[in-house]
Amino acid sequence: MRLSAPLYRLKRDAKRLSRDQKLPLHAALDRVAAQQGFARWSLLASSHARGRSARLFAQLQPGDMVLIGARPGQGKTLLSVDLAAQALQAGQRAAFFTLEYTEAEVANRFKAAGIDPSAFAGALDLDTSEAICADHVVARLANAPRGPLAVIDYLQLLDRRRDTPDLATQVRTLQAFARERGIVFVVISQIHRSFDPSTKNCPDLADVRLINDLDLRLFSKACFLHDDEITFAHVN
Repeated sequence: MRLSAPLYRLKRDAKRLSRDQKLPLHAALDRVAAQQGFARWSLLASSHARGRSARLFAQLQPGDMVLIGARPGQGKTLLSVDLAAQALQAGQRAAFFTLEYTEAEVANRFKAAGIDPSAFAGALDLDTSEAICADHVVARLANAPRGPLAVIDYLQLLDRRRDTPDLATQVRTLQAFARERGIVFVVISQIHRSFDPSTKNCPDLADVRLINDLDLRLFSKACFLHDDEITFAHVN
């Protein structure tokens, strides 16, 4: 279903409605979604993400390292979940490694994307362990068949512990493993708050928030989102 306005404008309408009518934001979002023919905002958002993810999924190749970056609330997690859902629906395996969400929260995101995790037992691996790092991911996928898609949520959290290798080493480990096993890694990334949408429509590699040095050319592709804009580029 075609929306009457870009998604970011509908979000602004919902925020205005919430403020003017003193509604909880989730209720205002659902009311705006109903005007667009969706029962809930989550259904509208997932439908919108599905169209974008289908175009991106079609461009992925075994061994790709894909960076997906956006400011909070712009849909980077939803897009990544939907890429994993696309892989499952194509008969591939998928994994979702997150240091941000609980397993129940991730399962609910997959359900919003039209995937019931229980129906893909053995094909979908949800990992919310505090031990997540590159070595943990490699060990978890070591016995997986060639060619799964694995999401890592998110890049900056790999850099938080002193008992794991530095971020650059971890990304090189993931890159080597992706190439060896034909895995597509989708790595979600924060964007620095200095990003100014008045100067460019979407963030780019220069806006990726990094605490320590990382050569972003270790990624093969990059996707950035802001409001209703999305950019996709080959990094190397």
